Amino acid sequence: MGVSVKELIAEGKTKKIWSVHESESDVIVESKDDLTAGDGAKHHVIAGKARLSNRTTSNVFRLLQSCGLPVAFKQEISETGFLAERCAMIPYEVVVRREAHGSFLKRYPGVKRGHFFPRLIVEFFLKTSGKKWKDVMLPKDDPLIRFDGNCALLYLPDHPIYQQNPFLTLKDFPLRDSESDRKKIGSIAVKTFLILEKAWQIRGMRLVDFKVEFGKNTNAKMRLADVIDNDSWRVLENGNYIDKQVYRDGADINTVSEKYRLVADLTGSFGLPRQQIILWRASTHDDLYPFADAIAAYGVDEDCQVKFSTYTCSLHKEPVLACQEIWKLTQEIPDSVVIVYAGRSNGAGPTLSAQVTVPVITVPANFKDFPDDVWSSLRTPSEAPAATILDPKNAVLSALQILAIRNPRLYAELRVRQERRLSNIINI
Repeated sequence: MGVSVKELIAEGKTKKIWSVHESESDVIVESKDDLTAGDGAKHHVIAGKARLSNRTTSNVFRLLQSCGLPVAFKQEISETGFLAERCAMIPYEVVVRREAHGSFLKRYPGVKRGHFFPRLIVEFFLKTSGKKWKDVMLPKDDPLIRFDGNCALLYLPDHPIYQQNPFLTLKDFPLRDSESDRKKIGSIAVKTFLILEKAWQIRGMRLVDFKVEFGKNTNAKMRLADVIDNDSWRVLENGNYIDKQVYRDGADINTVSEKYRLVADLTGSFGLPRQQIILWRASTHDDLYPFADAIAAYGVDEDCQVKFSTYTCSLHKEPVLACQEIWKLTQEIPDSVVIVYAGRSNGAGPTLSAQVTVPVITVPANFKDFPDDVWSSLRTPSEAPAATILDPKNAVLSALQILAIRNPRLYAELRVRQERRLSNIINI
């Protein structure tokens, strides 16, 4: 798609926003070589930083696009810029935390750095500049904001939360009349974090927090907007930061530049794997409806890059054909899990597990009517490591969890359900 710059719309510390001749509903977001910290108190220009930031942002948003998230990003168009939907930005910075780092430690000084949160913490900060919100002077930019009915309470972001009362109560604040939009923002932010959390885990790193921004496009649709680059998060490698924190902590510019280059390279491999669940049954009398129902219940579809293959063959009656087929299926898509659903004597699971190196789960089809049949699945020979799960829905979930180890989108779909029922020791 060819686009050309029209005029400068806005410029911040680290990026420029340009309108384009070809469409009133699109813009070009151009990164700059500038790097700042401490509300601009610290500032350097690092040659090549714009290219690295744009690469990182484009890599991240392409992954989020493939995961079906509503992003403003459309495509990378140059070394330093990408095309995006034009958005009216919502003046909130949304921070999601898996661990306690940064300003959280100042608000909760009794919490140790790196404290793990089983349930993600989502915080909203009012985005301001010049210590001013509309006509009201503030003691600090970007205050923590908490919603209380039709009011918004503002707190100092870098002081112990238990030692302060809100310094200002707003009755007019962004999205005041749309609690559903605020909840939607939080939900998208959590899912975005989970996708990126897994993408970094796959590469041996830990994403511990990030900040994102949102806007509404020209059709009033909510979009994850702005940029997500190495200024946006904290990522740890062997306990050490590889993000903007190294700059905040005083590392030399060459070290900072190398970290940004490393992150740009690593995010270049972000993506979704090609995976498969093989539903194997002994005969057409073994009804697979319970599995289809479970798959639908977990919201898994082809967009997760998980293929569902069904094959019918009796290991007792056609063992050679069965072995040939399982070899073929797992050769075509090696990242697979096999679920075997067979009535009567279910020797199929252990037999198949002895033929392949992918996980095999057996589900005895007639367990309720013939409970003794389960022993053919439980008492397996050596080097035939088939697991046995009685409930088809749990079998599907187990298979999905195995695949989610390597699939960011699938991980997010499953983990977001768990997050709702988990609790944190620290009550904020």
